[in-house]
Amino acid sequence: MDKQETPRQKKINKVLQQEVATLLQGAIRQENVSNLMISVTKVHVTSDLTSAKIYLSIFPTQDAQRHFEVLKENKFQLRHDLSQRMKNQLRRVPDLQFFLDDSLDYIESIDNELKKGKNPIKNPEALEPRQKK
Repeated sequence: MDKQETPRQKKINKVLQQEVATLLQGAIRQENVSNLMISVTKVHVTSDLTSAKIYLSIFPTQDAQRHFEVLKENKFQLRHDLSQRMKNQLRRVPDLQFFLDDSLDYIESIDNELKKGKNPIKNPEALEPRQKK
């Protein structure tokens, strides 16, 4: 059973979400990458503050996996940059774990099926199965 998040965890989740988003957007601008948007959809830090799960949406979705792999390869640099930005707020930056958030794609597929006149609730095999992580 999942324990309720403490106020400190909630605060750290919010700050990490903002800071990671700022760093990623800055990296995209610095590399002059066009037509790429990375959004940090949610962050969950463990109760001992040693690990953070960071969920990302990457657009356009057809290149999402490639960009996601590059991001995972550079997570140590991102953690270092994050520690420099947050040195006055956190004694130790948690270990970062990244996950692709496909919920917007799933919502879009439901919407498309509804527009076609199909009801995905009555006919669940009309939708592609979601990846569980």
